[in-house]
Amino acid sequence: MYGSPFSPTAKKMMLLGSGELGKEVIIEAQRFGIETIAVDRYANAPAMQVAHRSHVIDMLDPEELYRLVHQEMPDFIVPEIEAIATSALVRLEGEGFNVVPTARATQLTMDREGIRRLAAEELQLPTARYEFANTLDELRDAVQKIGTPCVIKPIMSSSGKGQSVCRSLEDVEQSWNIAIEGSRGKSTRVIIEEFIHFDSEITLLTVRSATGTVFCPPIGHIQKDGDYVESWQPHVMTVEQIVESERIAKLVTDALNGYGVFGVELFIGKDKVYFSEVSPRPHDTGMVTMITQDLSEFALHVRAILGLPIPTIRLLSPGASYTLKAELEHKAFQINGISDALAIPDTQVRIFGKPETKVGRRMAVALSAANHVETARLQAKKAAQALSIQYGQD
Repeated sequence: MYGSPFSPTAKKMMLLGSGELGKEVIIEAQRFGIETIAVDRYANAPAMQVAHRSHVIDMLDPEELYRLVHQEMPDFIVPEIEAIATSALVRLEGEGFNVVPTARATQLTMDREGIRRLAAEELQLPTARYEFANTLDELRDAVQKIGTPCVIKPIMSSSGKGQSVCRSLEDVEQSWNIAIEGSRGKSTRVIIEEFIHFDSEITLLTVRSATGTVFCPPIGHIQKDGDYVESWQPHVMTVEQIVESERIAKLVTDALNGYGVFGVELFIGKDKVYFSEVSPRPHDTGMVTMITQDLSEFALHVRAILGLPIPTIRLLSPGASYTLKAELEHKAFQINGISDALAIPDTQVRIFGKPETKVGRRMAVALSAANHVETARLQAKKAAQALSIQYGQD
């Protein structure tokens, strides 16, 4: 159907963003004979190491991105990160290029304002109360209106960068500085959210494909400083909570349209399910599916993109993931302890292959399966803690 990557009939997939998630997408695409092109702002990114070829560009520059797409003429443009010139994607889609899942979905979810207004104001879904601010003075007014504690985030960021909990009016300036420092692009706009008291936070991987919409079993996760540290599947929920979560996820993803995996984040309260965010691509917490499901989120994403059927998603075993993060910034390093980690039964390790460490950067993940989620969580954490980063000299 798709030919060989070295054949003129081969389909081309261009990946915008080439981190650890994109690396797995590239591998899955190549299993179907797709010619793969990895793009990122820095050289030797993880997905570039397995793609057929790669490019280093400023993906926030719309003209540079537009020129590269016309140079390569891909059949599928697959964004993997938020920091992309979405105006170029809209323009390219208007010319007939296939942006996954759609240019509008990428544009709406790149900034928190677009997706929050869609969910709360258009779809009338339950969310935390929110306000927006462009200046420190506006932020003070918004915090007084929402009340403390509240959560303050930049409109555009990734991996939890720039997020903080503002616990009093005295914290407002510090939260503002954190948000601006963690923001992507030149935006100084922030969102202020009511602090929701919830029992758990989940990711519901929602797959839109030629055979309809299907859901992976819910994934529970723990975040620190807004970034995922640990995830597990399945997360225990009542039937009513699952039904409501799937209702919300389907409404949001139907509104965004297109084929692919969507990572829908939800807060689960005792009597209510709240929509939080959505990513129109595989989700970092979904790395656990590499050990729990017959088809990982990456395999599902590629199948959906290609218009292939996804009749079922099967959970093979409960499982968990736990990340290894760097504590220093270095270009010379190595990851040790792999033998000790793999001595733990039913455990795997994925080294991402990032060319340098940065403070808080995810460098690897441990995955573990077991008969029970709690056992898998203990095993994955033990395996991740067996790993260590040895820093060398530049």
